[in-house]
Amino acid sequence: MIVVMKKSATEEIIQSVATRIESLGLKAHVIVGTERTVIAAIGEKRDGEAETLSGLDEVDKVVPILAPYKVASLETKEEPTTVRSHDLVMGGGHVGVIAGPCSVENESQILESARAVKAAGATGLRGGAFKPRTSPYSFQGLKEEGLKLLAAARDETGLAVVTEVMTPQHVDLVSRYADVLQIGARNMQNYHLLQAVGESDKPVLLKRGPSAAMDEFLLAAEYILDQGNPNVVLCERGVRTFETHTRFTLPLATVPFLKERTHLPIVIDPSHGTGIATLVPPMAAAAIAAECDGLIIEVHPNPSEALSDGAQSLTPEQFSDTMNRCRAIATAIGRSI
Repeated sequence: MIVVMKKSATEEIIQSVATRIESLGLKAHVIVGTERTVIAAIGEKRDGEAETLSGLDEVDKVVPILAPYKVASLETKEEPTTVRSHDLVMGGGHVGVIAGPCSVENESQILESARAVKAAGATGLRGGAFKPRTSPYSFQGLKEEGLKLLAAARDETGLAVVTEVMTPQHVDLVSRYADVLQIGARNMQNYHLLQAVGESDKPVLLKRGPSAAMDEFLLAAEYILDQGNPNVVLCERGVRTFETHTRFTLPLATVPFLKERTHLPIVIDPSHGTGIATLVPPMAAAAIAAECDGLIIEVHPNPSEALSDGAQSLTPEQFSDTMNRCRAIATAIGRSI
């Protein structure tokens, strides 16, 4: 349920109500808005709870949350959430662009990539240090050495580092180097991992699983939010269908659909969503037109020599052209990159 506080409620009163909610065996999530504060009371419903809470001082009303995802729902927070890390801003009319290679391969590759995407206007640097691969014989990443190289690229360029964490045991390690923790599509329903990043103080980029329904996607985000981390970004990276002309099918209707249900920012990944470099620019532009809050795009100095995902990676020149195209569309619809 949602406990809506009166506008006159002080911080002390709000905390007192939150404590009362906790005493009823519920979890209290305090959400401060521009108009007023609400407290999401999450847990198994018991008779009489709503009446008890509605009678407390400075409580305006108590209303049920109908969506199965409670904290992520627009019922709980009507104002869109904005997630920030360094100059990377996603939400609130800002389109954050994260770009870089699929994998960190060596120092020169990641530094060249970082300089190029920064020059083109990106504010986030992607790059995998730990790589979940379908084949055990494929390149698995440089691990901590890759994280160190990403941090060095950030130190030079100021780009926020976005990289994947694969296990709960790696959360502390990756957090020492990264600015945004990415949960890959294969781990969308790794609930122990979701809870672990939910306990961190880093923003989380959550990718949709290739066969996940929307409620499953939002409930995965709920696992993170429920641990107290409010900085969750949803990423649509394409789903499996019967089609074979692209690597996955990229449903851009995800953006307006989710905006009717959640306050969380939504990022589109046209690289994994298509798997074909020539399709990335038009799909990135279409995602901007659909009012996404961010893009994550694979860029490599020499895609033909990439150790992973070269076929879907843009060259720095192609990325710069894509940014110009996306910037024009963003300006036309009143958004900024």
